[in-house]
Amino acid sequence: MSMTRLVDTSLRDGHQSLLATRMSTEQCMRVLPMLRDSGYDILELWGGATLDSALRFTGDDPFERLDRFAKCLGTNGPVIRSLCRGQNLFGYSPYADNVVVAFLKESVRSGNRRVRIFDALNDPRNITVPIMAVKTYNGHAEAAISYTTSPVHHIDHFVNFARSILDLGADSLAIKDMAGLLHPETAYDLIRALQTHFPGIPITLHSHCTNGLAITSYVVALLLGVDYIDTAYGPMAGSTSQPPVELMSYFARELGIDLGIDLKLIPRIDAALRGIRQELQSVDTNPQHIGRPWPVEPDPKIKTLVRQAVQRVREYQSSRDKNLLEQAISLIEDQLMIEMGYPPVDRRQLDAQVPGGMISNLHHQLKEQGKLDLLPKILEEVSRVRKAAGYVPLVTPTSQIIGTQAAFNVMTGIPYSMMTREFKALIAGRYGRLPAEPDPDVLQKVLETGEKLCTRRPADYVDEVDLDQILTSDHNIRSHRDVLLSILFPGPAKQFFAKRKASENVHDSGT
Repeated sequence: MSMTRLVDTSLRDGHQSLLATRMSTEQCMRVLPMLRDSGYDILELWGGATLDSALRFTGDDPFERLDRFAKCLGTNGPVIRSLCRGQNLFGYSPYADNVVVAFLKESVRSGNRRVRIFDALNDPRNITVPIMAVKTYNGHAEAAISYTTSPVHHIDHFVNFARSILDLGADSLAIKDMAGLLHPETAYDLIRALQTHFPGIPITLHSHCTNGLAITSYVVALLLGVDYIDTAYGPMAGSTSQPPVELMSYFARELGIDLGIDLKLIPRIDAALRGIRQELQSVDTNPQHIGRPWPVEPDPKIKTLVRQAVQRVREYQSSRDKNLLEQAISLIEDQLMIEMGYPPVDRRQLDAQVPGGMISNLHHQLKEQGKLDLLPKILEEVSRVRKAAGYVPLVTPTSQIIGTQAAFNVMTGIPYSMMTREFKALIAGRYGRLPAEPDPDVLQKVLETGEKLCTRRPADYVDEVDLDQILTSDHNIRSHRDVLLSILFPGPAKQFFAKRKASENVHDSGT
C-alpha cells in the first residue's frame, strides 16, 4: 500500500482563512490533544497571521502559545510546522538579517521544528537567510513555491525557482497554492515535473477550496504519490480553507493509500471545532455554511460519488483528456460538497486570485465600515492592480498591498490618485524582484512621488537592529522574546505588554 501523509492546518490556516485568525490559545488547546493522538507526523500550528492576531485580538503571547503547543505534543509527538514569510518573517516588511536569524533561532529552539518558508514574489534572495537560520539551529527548512497564474508563470518558471531554493539548502519543497488557482491538470504537470527534476525531495501540496479546484488537485496528488497534503477538519475546511481531512480519507481509501492517521477521533474533533466556530460567529465569513459532520464511514451515495470522481482522474492519467478532470470537479464540488452542506463555489475569484485569509479579513473590514457592497468591485479591481504590479502572486504581504490599493482605487474612483506607501515600495522593488515589468504609467506615478528604484536584495536596504538596546528601552519589555515581538509588531506588542503589566499589577494588589 502506498502512503501519503496528511498535515492538519485547522489551528493555523483553517481559522486564518475562515475566522480572521481569531482562535485563542485556549480554544486551540481544546483540540490539540486530540490531534496529537491521531497519529500525525506534522501539524501546522504557528506562524502566518497568528502572531499578530494573538497580540492584537486574543490577548495571547505568541511564544507562550508555542510553548504550550510544544509541551502538549512532547518530544515524540507531531512536529510543529509554522509558516514564515521569508525575509518578512511573520510580519509584513523585510527585516534586517540579524532580526531574521534571532527570530528563527528562538522559534526553532522553542519547539517550531519545521518552518515553511516562502517569498511572495518567488525571489530567492528573500529566502536565503531564513533557510540558513532554520538549518543552523537544526530545524527543517521546507521551502515553498508561491503558485499563481499569469503570462510569466509556467512550469519551467516554478521548476527553476525550486532548483534555486534547493541549491540554497532547503530540505523539502511545498507547492503553496494560496488562492486555490491550481487546476488539477496543472497540478499533474507540476508535481510530475518536480518529482522528475528533484527525485527523493519530499513534496507537500497546499491549496484552498476557494475556486473549487483544490480537492480534485489533491486526488491527482494522491495518485502521483505526493508526500504530504495539507487538510483541515470539517468545520475549519472548505470554502476559502483547505480540503476536509474526512473527505480526503475517503479518497485515500478508494485509492488504496495509507494516510497513517487514526480516524476514530473525527467526531470529537469535529464537535470541538464546530463549537469554537460558533463562538467566533461574529468574524465568520460564512457562518451559515460550515458543512455537516462527516461520518467516519461514508454512506453509499458519498461512496459512489468518490468512486466516480476517482475513476475520472484515473482515466485522465492515460488519456490526458481535460474534460475528465472537469467531470471530477463537478462530481466533487457540485454534488458531494453541496450534499455535505458546504457553500457553492464562487468562481469569480479565479480572476481576482484572492487568497482565503485575505478574503476573510477584507470581508470583515468592509463589514465593519458598512461598505461590504463594494467587495465585488474591489475583487474585480484586484486583478487590474495585480497586472499593473507585474503579476505578483497574491500572498502576504502582496495580497494585502494589492488589495488595499484596489480598495483605494474603487473608493476614490480615480485609480492611483492615492497610493499606499507599501504599494509604492512594491513597485519600486523594495519587497523583491517583480515577476514582470510593472505598468509604465503606474511606475512613473510612483517615481514622481520621490520613490527610488531598488535593485539589490531588499534586506540590504534595512539597517541592523540593536536588540540589546530595545531590551533596555522600555520597562514593559522584559525578555528577548518581547524584543523580537516589538520589532515585528510595534503597535500591537506595545499595547499587549502594557496590558500584561496592568493585569499583573491588579493581580498583585488583589493578593
